[in-house]
Amino acid sequence: MTQHEKVLVLDFGGQYNQLIARRVRDLNVYCDLKNCDMTIEEIKEYNPIGIIFTGGPNSVYEETSPHVSPEIFSLGIPVLGICYGCQLIAYTLGGTVTHAETSEYGKREIRVLKSGNLFKNVPEKSVSWMSHTDYVSEAPNGFDVLADTEAGTCPVAAFADEKRKIYGVQFHPEVVHTEYGNQILKNFLYEVCSAKGDWTMSGFVAEQVKKLKEKIGDKKVLCAMSGGVDSAVAATLIHKAVGNQLICVFVDHGLLRKYEADEVMEVFRDKLGMNLVKADAGEVFLEKLAGVSDPEKKRKIIGEEFIRTFEKEAKKIGAVDYLVQGTIYPDVIESGKGKSAVIKSHHNVGGLPSVVDFKEIIEPLRDLFKDEVRRVGFELGLPRKVVMRQPFPGPGLAIRIMGEVTKEKLETLRDADFILRDEIAKAGLDEEIWQYFAVITNSPTVGVMGDFRTYENVIALRAVTSVDAMTADWARIPYDVLEKISTRIVNEVKHANRIVYDITSKPPATIEWE
Repeated sequence: MTQHEKVLVLDFGGQYNQLIARRVRDLNVYCDLKNCDMTIEEIKEYNPIGIIFTGGPNSVYEETSPHVSPEIFSLGIPVLGICYGCQLIAYTLGGTVTHAETSEYGKREIRVLKSGNLFKNVPEKSVSWMSHTDYVSEAPNGFDVLADTEAGTCPVAAFADEKRKIYGVQFHPEVVHTEYGNQILKNFLYEVCSAKGDWTMSGFVAEQVKKLKEKIGDKKVLCAMSGGVDSAVAATLIHKAVGNQLICVFVDHGLLRKYEADEVMEVFRDKLGMNLVKADAGEVFLEKLAGVSDPEKKRKIIGEEFIRTFEKEAKKIGAVDYLVQGTIYPDVIESGKGKSAVIKSHHNVGGLPSVVDFKEIIEPLRDLFKDEVRRVGFELGLPRKVVMRQPFPGPGLAIRIMGEVTKEKLETLRDADFILRDEIAKAGLDEEIWQYFAVITNSPTVGVMGDFRTYENVIALRAVTSVDAMTADWARIPYDVLEKISTRIVNEVKHANRIVYDITSKPPATIEWE
């Protein structure tokens, strides 16, 4: 890969750590999220143009809390501390960090006292997002207080040593609730760190295609195609590099959404000309799931059968040199591993089939966040409906059917889910809502249709907004849209007579029902 200018994001356990890194990437500057225990020598070797300290749940004055060597502030590298990172800078350099009697969460109006580089093009008063109990009550010597809150809850909302290019903000500029957060991050990158902004998806595609051509040569590559955006983009990138040397196996386990299997074959085999093999295994999966109601048993059965089916197809192909995985950067972060040899069990593969004879794993997307993967998909010319496909669990509709999975329930759920997605799209909400789907509950209810009593399935609708699926809020779908969805389902879908809408956030609920 071309040597891009890089920003180092040191993770102190904050809930928004990945979001910080994504915001930096969105501003066309490459960055990595690394554990806060990086040594000074490792930081020097990484050679960043700037360093960002994330927030975190700890108190800086406790011995067990993560700290940094004061030497980091003498490297001549600009530093920005956010929330805990701000407090850490203050504490390390002689300022005062105080424990508040009450925590401060939510929107607060901040007042800019001195703009400097960090608050360039930011108005005197704006709304920011606070999430802290401790706060900086006194900035270190040599630092200017750049902002406070008029309410007096945060006397040092931001501070700076402009000469040494060290900055701290108590609020969270990375979240959307901070009105000018993106501008503040942009100022740090471009005004303070003098970034050029050389990280683009078009550049990434060109670099990767060249790199993959050189690496693969005339060798054979195998990919498990799920139809999800990660595997789709990874496969398309490889195909652009080496054409039909790539063989994709698409396992249709019969648990996909309506028309989904046909769409995968149409896009990737018929339109893009990929060497795509489809394994129709729906009946086998249904047989294995017969009589099984426990959700974890369902997941295990589906994962194991997926591997077996993939293995059968892979045996027909024979030995390959490379196996493609759609691993993305959050997978790498969450696994806690930095080496590609350690692979997380992915929903599209269910683990690496041991009988598949391959020499090496290729992960062309392992440095990218999900939104970057989507941008690569657009650069590669993939259809919007593929690129913007909402997250879909590996076990598919099986975990959206409470109780036993049957052919009848699958058909009912497919039709209900299709209507939900159709009406959401018609309302122009399909890219605004992060995830939306239908669920068949295990509680049939009495209904009246015409002059007849019915006893049919309750269909639950679930729609959430989220950034990274760690937390989620239920989507405020307009009542008239919900009414259309409900009316269509009970009129057009067999074995459904009652529709309910799930208005539970995560936590305490999960996004999926099983």
